[in-house]
Amino acid sequence: MSAVCGEGRIPAMEPGDKSPARAASGGGEGSLDRLLPAVNTTLSPRKRTTSQCKSEPPLLRTSKRTIYTAGRPPWYNEHGAQSKEAFVIGLCGGSASGKTTVARKIIEALDVPWVVLLSMDSFYKVLSKEEQELAASNDYNFDHPDAFDFVLLSHTLRKLKQGKSVKIPVYDFTTHGRQKEWKIVYGASVIIFEGIMSFGDKELLKLLDMKIFVDTDSDIRLVRRLRRDIMERGRDIEGVIKQYNKFVKPAFEQYIEPTMRLADIVVPRGGGNMVAIDLIVQHVHSQLEERKLRWDMAALASAHQAQPLPQTLSVLENTPQVRGMHTIIRNKDTNRDEFIFYSKRLMRLLIERALSFLPSQVRVVQTPQGQDYEGRTFHGKRITGVSILRAGETMEPALRAVCKDVRIGKILIQTNQDTGEPELHYLRLPKDISEDHVILMDCTVSTGAAAMMAVRVLLDHDVQEDKILLVSLLMAEMGVHSVAYAFPQVKIITTAVDKKVNDLFHIIPGIGNFGDRYFGTDAPPDWSDDDMDEPSY
Repeated sequence: MSAVCGEGRIPAMEPGDKSPARAASGGGEGSLDRLLPAVNTTLSPRKRTTSQCKSEPPLLRTSKRTIYTAGRPPWYNEHGAQSKEAFVIGLCGGSASGKTTVARKIIEALDVPWVVLLSMDSFYKVLSKEEQELAASNDYNFDHPDAFDFVLLSHTLRKLKQGKSVKIPVYDFTTHGRQKEWKIVYGASVIIFEGIMSFGDKELLKLLDMKIFVDTDSDIRLVRRLRRDIMERGRDIEGVIKQYNKFVKPAFEQYIEPTMRLADIVVPRGGGNMVAIDLIVQHVHSQLEERKLRWDMAALASAHQAQPLPQTLSVLENTPQVRGMHTIIRNKDTNRDEFIFYSKRLMRLLIERALSFLPSQVRVVQTPQGQDYEGRTFHGKRITGVSILRAGETMEPALRAVCKDVRIGKILIQTNQDTGEPELHYLRLPKDISEDHVILMDCTVSTGAAAMMAVRVLLDHDVQEDKILLVSLLMAEMGVHSVAYAFPQVKIITTAVDKKVNDLFHIIPGIGNFGDRYFGTDAPPDWSDDDMDEPSY
């Protein structure tokens, strides 16, 4: 994309012209003296001493949890594979040029969910003791390409662009090292990546869909840097000016300013240039529209008709006991207490059945009689349960009853009533889940759309597909086929499979709305926090 981003006229560009467009720089922000902050010998409290990386989806905070009010639509196809990558905007410019301000203005104007702001500040290298001493005396060059961990940065941005979960280091500017806890970022539709060396690496450039250079007068940048380093990082004015003259200014002229020619757009005056920001936002919206997926639920429903049930499916033996419990919970006249009691009994049997598919190894123990007994024990690191809210949450007690100290995660997926698509609204997974065997719980699976999204989320967090077990009280054949077709290594365990799904994608003969019957919300209730956890079909 090549366009002029300024407040003046927009000259035409020749097709194929790769040079960045630019507007006249125009008026500035006032004189240097007027902008210079008042400085005294007493150090001001530090407002921000660590790097920032933020995810900016619309959200609603309640007393119990954070709900994303604008859900994330599918980012994968019917095969379960990544079908669209996040749109990555690279923001480059000198130190204190206003890159972060431009990024935030773009985020505000875009008005789309699931936007991630990734700062290059997070990827400074950890300094050695000698380098820390240089930094303390303002003799370490933080504006040189060698100051950044480009290998980690490229790896992280590539994974995030591919829709994967990533861990972002948090850099502490006081210790010049990384904090122990890293920030987990996931679910980007748009990534805004900003930093002084954003265009300084060939591998990084390949990942950028749009390149923007923020061009700000050097005097203004110096004033902003003085204000930031003195007021926010507790440094003295002499040290800031020394560092600027020795490192910042030469680095800008040698490494940063020459990359302006790589930009698609040059934005003079930073965040105040709304003409430029409007043009950028228009282009991003058009790109997102081109990448938008269209889910055809009818096609999904007919894709696997007359196909045999997959071998990855395990159905609980239809004993008189199991069939009797199904008779009770399927009966529309069963009261809530009976429904809950027999549902819990089935859940316990279902979880016990699922555990039998976990890997095990031989273990010999000694009995109280002094004899050896050759038994079995779980062969894996951990077992984690993940419930698809809200109905899947009802299966957690059964899992906890048979798995001591099991970790629990939660995913909220709702159906968009206008598009019929599943949308991801809430996510909380335990740390290091990638090493676990995961039992994914949902009480009913109709089309399989919500289950597919939940499995995709787990895969994006590096959980191995063959370590995922999907457990459900009742499934439709359509849902079984959809999940098995997309994720052939996922083990599916249920107590019963019904053949049909009606035009509303409800299981037939089915069980009704499990969440409503279990929680007693058949009649319209007063609004409460829990009522936001409606199930997805």
